[in-house]
Amino acid sequence: METFLIKALQLIVSLSILVIVHELGHFFFSRLFKVRVEKFYLFFNPWFSLFKYKPKNSDTEYGVGWLPLGGYCKISGMIDESMDKEAMAQPPKPYEFRSKPAGQRLLIMAGGVLFNFLFALIIYSMVLFHWGDSYLPLKNMEMGMDYSETFHQIGFKDGDILLKADTVSLDRFDEDCLRSVVSANNVTVLRNGVEVIIPIPKDMMKRVLKDKKGFASMRFPMIVKDVANAESPAAVAGIEKGDHIVSIDGVETQTFYDAARALHKCKGKLTTVGVERNGMREDYSLQVDSAGKIGVVVEGPAELYKTVTKKYNFFASFPAGISRGVHTLKSYVSDMQYVFTKEGASSIGGFGSIGGLFPSSWDWEIFWERTAWLSVVLAFMNILPIPALDGGHILFLLYEVVTRRKPSDKFLEYAQVVGMFLLFALLLYANGNDVFRYFFK
Repeated sequence: METFLIKALQLIVSLSILVIVHELGHFFFSRLFKVRVEKFYLFFNPWFSLFKYKPKNSDTEYGVGWLPLGGYCKISGMIDESMDKEAMAQPPKPYEFRSKPAGQRLLIMAGGVLFNFLFALIIYSMVLFHWGDSYLPLKNMEMGMDYSETFHQIGFKDGDILLKADTVSLDRFDEDCLRSVVSANNVTVLRNGVEVIIPIPKDMMKRVLKDKKGFASMRFPMIVKDVANAESPAAVAGIEKGDHIVSIDGVETQTFYDAARALHKCKGKLTTVGVERNGMREDYSLQVDSAGKIGVVVEGPAELYKTVTKKYNFFASFPAGISRGVHTLKSYVSDMQYVFTKEGASSIGGFGSIGGLFPSSWDWEIFWERTAWLSVVLAFMNILPIPALDGGHILFLLYEVVTRRKPSDKFLEYAQVVGMFLLFALLLYANGNDVFRYFFK
């Protein structure tokens, strides 16, 4: 329950920041062109608001709604989700959105997307400046990786060390690594000291999405970093910090995951744990708890293998941050081709999936990296030419600029309704997928 609350809190904070930044983009350009903003809200407020405040001599009401599905900036003289037909029936006023030139209206509508993307670039830059760029090179993973069954089927074996996708060297284990592998014609791995070339099928990404088992996981030995407490099964049995666990119940366990799976089979039972200590092997008899745990903290890959950290000064962090932001956008756009496949559509997730991106304990570096990624995603999704989204409004404005004919208010009203219906349908579908996966998979 605690893990759920921490993830949920990170998700709410992250999305709240991004919504405010997005709506601030619309607000900034509206005020720049002297367009009145009637309301500026975090979250939606049907029927009532949790908080609202209107400064003296201001036309704008600021507030917080109770429905955490986004936020809005209500701009005078604009057909939006408020569907204020009464106001639109009145003659246009100089301070209204509809009274301004098409170019100004275009910038007002693009402001949210622009601010989200710029915000992502700033976050990436500051993350690189403060923490640097740390990663574990593939070549330093001496035990290689454990691959999913989908990759076993085409020739990968557990322990393979990734070297190249076609002729491009693979450096780090991340999403780009997966993209490079599944889009390559051939992948070169190091297997028992020998380079092996594995052909990659053209539909590899579809296979991965259909399988839903991912790509691979790092292989590393189970070495005790610390014993949880004096009453834990490991402490009672005599297991110590630095011990290398090499067998469970007589079964050899090369990796942490081998040991974890073996312990899970022995949960609630008295079992034998084989340990290497100072070059000597010894067996310990202990009681595995009902969760399949023995009460130890283990060394992670970043602690066992040599990591690389690249530091940036303040000025160097900005071009590096911009490069990362642009690369993130390109990668996300490239991945969109799979959304329109059966396998990709079934992998779409809602708030549960997004919340799962955040760690189970608060980590500011990861929080800001995930927020930057979501900011890029939000910018791209909002620019799609769907009515009710910024991209839909921009599409109609571009039509007006090209044809010199403004779409009728009635048409825009109908388009807004259709767009909102599509968005709510997508929202229900995505979150429905989360519910289905939680209960049935």
